Amino acid sequence: MLLQVKDIRKQYKNFELNCSMEMMEGCITGLIGQNGAGKSTMFKAILNLIHLDGGEIMLFGKEHRNLTNRDREKIGVVLSDSTFPEVMTPREIASVLDELYEKFDKNDFCRRCEEKKIPLEKPLKEFSTGMKAKLKVLTALSHQSQFLILDEPTSGLEVVARGEVLDLLREYMEEQEDHSILISSHISSDLEGLCDDVYMIHQGKIILHEETDTILSNYGLLKVDEKQYQTLEKRYVLRVKKEPFGYQCLTNERQFYMENYPGIVAEKGTIDQVIEMMIQGEEK
Repeated sequence: MLLQVKDIRKQYKNFELNCSMEMMEGCITGLIGQNGAGKSTMFKAILNLIHLDGGEIMLFGKEHRNLTNRDREKIGVVLSDSTFPEVMTPREIASVLDELYEKFDKNDFCRRCEEKKIPLEKPLKEFSTGMKAKLKVLTALSHQSQFLILDEPTSGLEVVARGEVLDLLREYMEEQEDHSILISSHISSDLEGLCDDVYMIHQGKIILHEETDTILSNYGLLKVDEKQYQTLEKRYVLRVKKEPFGYQCLTNERQFYMENYPGIVAEKGTIDQVIEMMIQGEEK
C-alpha cells in the first residue's frame, strides 16, 4: 500500500475535513469534487502542511510526519496555489532545483522544457497559463519522483493545453511500474481516461469510491414516471431526484434494470452525472 489516510479530521471555522482513503502503488487515483469540497485540504494534510485534529496518514509505509528527506524527494508536488516568482526563467528555476534535490537532472529538465516548447530564457511573467502549467508538472517530474501529488493541474487551461499536461502524466506512468499519481480535478472528463479509480469528496467527506471503468460501464441514470418508480426494485438505487417527468435515479447496476425493466429509460452515466446525483439526489 502506497498511501493510507485513516479517519483524518481537520476543523476550520466553517468547514471540516473528515475522511479516509487508500491508494495502491502503480495506480492513478483521482480525487473529484466541487471547488471548496476539501481536495486541497486533503493534499495539504497528506503533505504534512497542516496540523490534523485526529486520524493517521501512512505514506511509503511510514507515518507521514516521520518521512525522511530522502522519502520526501520521492514526492513530486503541484499545488493549485503554488508558483515560482514571475521574474524567474526556467533555466534559473533549474539552478534552484539543482541545489534542492539530490536526484535532479538539470540537463534532462532543460531538454524536456525545450521538447514541450517552454522557452528557457523567458521570465514566467511572459508565459501563457498553459506554459506555466506544463512547467509546474515538469518540475514535479524532474527529481525522479516516484509519487506525484497534483492539485488541479489542468484548472483554467484550454483543451489543447489540458491535453498536453495529461500526456506528460501518461508518459510518466509508462516510465516505471512503481510510478503513482494522486490527482484532483473538478473537470471530470480529464480523469475519465486517466485514472484507475476515483474518490468523490463533498463537504469534506468521501461520498463515493469506485474504479473508473466500473462507473463508466455499470453506473447509469434511470428516468421513470411516478407509476414506474413505485414498482421499481430499489435495491440498486443509490440516489433519487424528483423531476418534472417523475424521478431520476442513480444506479450502479444499469444492466439489471435494462434486463428487468425494458420499458424504462436507462442511460449510461458520466462521472459528472454521478457526482451531480450523489450531491443533489436523496438516498432512497
